[in-house]
Amino acid sequence: MKYNIIQGLYILSANLLLFLILPSGLYGQELRIGKYGLAYIDKVQDYQESVIIDSTKQMVDVERMIHTIVLDLRYASTNNFMGKRMYPKNTHRTYLRLPAVLALRKVQEELNNSGFGLKIFDAYRPYSVTEKFWELVHDDRYVADPHKGSGHNRGIAIDLTIINLHSGEELPMPTGFDNFTDSAHQDFSKLPDYIIRNRELLKNTMMKYGFIPFATEWWHFSLPNPERYEVLDLSFKDLEN
Repeated sequence: MKYNIIQGLYILSANLLLFLILPSGLYGQELRIGKYGLAYIDKVQDYQESVIIDSTKQMVDVERMIHTIVLDLRYASTNNFMGKRMYPKNTHRTYLRLPAVLALRKVQEELNNSGFGLKIFDAYRPYSVTEKFWELVHDDRYVADPHKGSGHNRGIAIDLTIINLHSGEELPMPTGFDNFTDSAHQDFSKLPDYIIRNRELLKNTMMKYGFIPFATEWWHFSLPNPERYEVLDLSFKDLEN
C-alpha cells in the first residue's frame, strides 16, 4: 500500500513537471484546425513534445528498423491514381509509429521464414495530402475523409504486398495497388484460388500481429485505437533524425 502511494505521487510529480516544462505541449497546446474542422499537428516541436509525454508516439524510419523490407513509395512517383507526385521526388523513406513498426517487423520475420517478404507502397501520409485525395475522390471507401483523418496521417496504417525473396517479384494479388473496384475488396471471391491464398496469407499474417484489414482494399492495414494518435501534417524531412 505504501509503495502504491509513493508510486502515485511520483507519477503525479512527473506529470506536473511535464506540464511546467511543456508550455505549448499537449497539456493545453493549440493545435491547428484545418478547413475540414480537424485538429492536427504541423509543428515539429509539438510532435516532439507529444513523444516526451508518450514514447509510443515516436515516428520511426521503417527501413532502419526492418532492414530487409522493400519500399515502392508510389506517391513519391507518378505511378498512382492521382497521376502525379504527391510527395517530394527525393522521398526515399517512410515512417510509422513505434508500436506499428515493431508489429510489422514481426510480420516480416514470419514471412521471411517461408521465403517471402513485404513491399511497402505507403505508410505515413501527411494530412495535407489526404485533403488533396479527398478533393479528387469523394468516396471514403477508397480515400480518407479529411473531416476524420486517416490511419496513415496518424502513422499507424500501411499499404503493402508480399514479394518472393528469391525473385523479388510480387505475389499475384486480386488487383494492383489503388484499384477502386470490387475486385480489391477483402471478401471478393470471384478469383483464382492461388490469388485468394496470397491475399489471405497477407491478411492473416498482418492480423496475427495486431493489424486490422480495411474491407475495400486488400493492401491496407492499420492498428486499432486510432484516437490514441494525433493527426500529423509534418513533412518527411521533418521526421528525419
